[in-house]
Amino acid sequence: MNLQQSKTGFSFLESVIILIGFIIIIFGSLFYLKTEPHLPLLICLAGLGIAGLFKKYSWKNIEQGIVSGISKGVQPFILLAVIGMLIAAWLYSGTIPTVIVYSLEIIHPSYLLITALIGCTLISSLIGSAFTTISTVGIALMGVAAASGVPLEWAAGAVICGACFGDKMSPMSDTTNFASGVAGVDIFSHIKHMSKTTIPSYLLSFAVFFYAGSSFDLSNASTENLAIISNAIQETVNISLLTLLSPLAVIVLAVLRKPVIPSLLAGIVTAGITGWLLQPDTSLAEFLTVLQNGTAFDVQTEQAASILNRGGLQSMMWSISLILIAFGLGGLMEQLGVIRSLMNGLILGIQTKGKLVLATVASAFGVNLVTGEQYLSILIPGQSLLPVYDKLSVDKKFLSRSLEDAGTLMNPLIPWGVSGAFFSQSLGVSVIDYLPYAIFLYTAPLFSILFGFLPDKRRSASQPAGDFQRNQQ
Repeated sequence: MNLQQSKTGFSFLESVIILIGFIIIIFGSLFYLKTEPHLPLLICLAGLGIAGLFKKYSWKNIEQGIVSGISKGVQPFILLAVIGMLIAAWLYSGTIPTVIVYSLEIIHPSYLLITALIGCTLISSLIGSAFTTISTVGIALMGVAAASGVPLEWAAGAVICGACFGDKMSPMSDTTNFASGVAGVDIFSHIKHMSKTTIPSYLLSFAVFFYAGSSFDLSNASTENLAIISNAIQETVNISLLTLLSPLAVIVLAVLRKPVIPSLLAGIVTAGITGWLLQPDTSLAEFLTVLQNGTAFDVQTEQAASILNRGGLQSMMWSISLILIAFGLGGLMEQLGVIRSLMNGLILGIQTKGKLVLATVASAFGVNLVTGEQYLSILIPGQSLLPVYDKLSVDKKFLSRSLEDAGTLMNPLIPWGVSGAFFSQSLGVSVIDYLPYAIFLYTAPLFSILFGFLPDKRRSASQPAGDFQRNQQ
């Protein structure tokens, strides 16, 4: 930051006013005016830019902040575009229809939520990626839910809870390694400490989904109705287990820790090959059109048509444009020092372990809220609060756990967050609709805060008694 910026930066009070203003504009527009989130975020971006000009920042500085923020979103932009094409490719080749048809024969609708939760938990724990889990197993399970009459918001909640379990707990997860690295904690100690908040949150989610699944009115899921939908799908697309080679290839590449975007591109290519071999009247020109615009099967059954016709590059433009604006806003807040000012003000007055953990969770959620970026929500609070953990002699495992609980898990609950935008577009359910049912995601941070205020059962052997007593005050 140059000398001019250091002299004209926003104070803590000014930064708080800015944040409150953003919250009023965004949430007022979403819940009262019922608008899409793009324009409220754009209004916040414009307002912050004007405030920066009043603070004597040059337009060049403001522009640099916006461009810097957007540049951090290039990988998510590419990922979303590839996922949109992958969904279309797997519909066109018969991959998703095959999973749906076989699942309708095996899974009773009453147990679909539990099946989705456990299945996505196992896959995400194996590969360590919520994105890959949702783009493979999750999308197919949503098709099963639509055919079975299970409320889609509930199904999305179960899929997301299972997918995020592995993203949080698997040693193969990027965010798990990142959070432990930022806090300077051994990754397996980090995972073990996270289990104290993860296990009760997961068990609570399991109980809710089990009860909900058994209490749904599934009159639309009669054997006759399911047969009609299954037959309509089979009349439209050839069903074959060979179509599952493509998602299997993606999962194997993920297990081998290959980069996610090339792995998903491999899924598109293999889907194109299986589609050419198994589906009638296919052509390269038609396949490319499907990748661009999504599938457009001529299906007589309306419910089957809604399951089969979706995806494509264009289907992700809503999410890509939203993330572009959100990252631009986050970059400008960083450039003008608003985020740093909020963090510095938050640190003042923290004297106990409980307040420190609460500040960690709040700051990770806050950075998620204003930037939509998962990694920044771990990095900025982690770097800012690490000295406070050392000063108060609080075990840094509390820092790494809190960063993971609030940084990793809260991002899917924000419509303009990378995960939120991706999950909503992939599963066909808006963030606002699935939010109440993503139980695991918001209960884990609450348990993290609760356990932060509880006294430690025993003092670390390396921790001075005076520091330990002070931390329990």
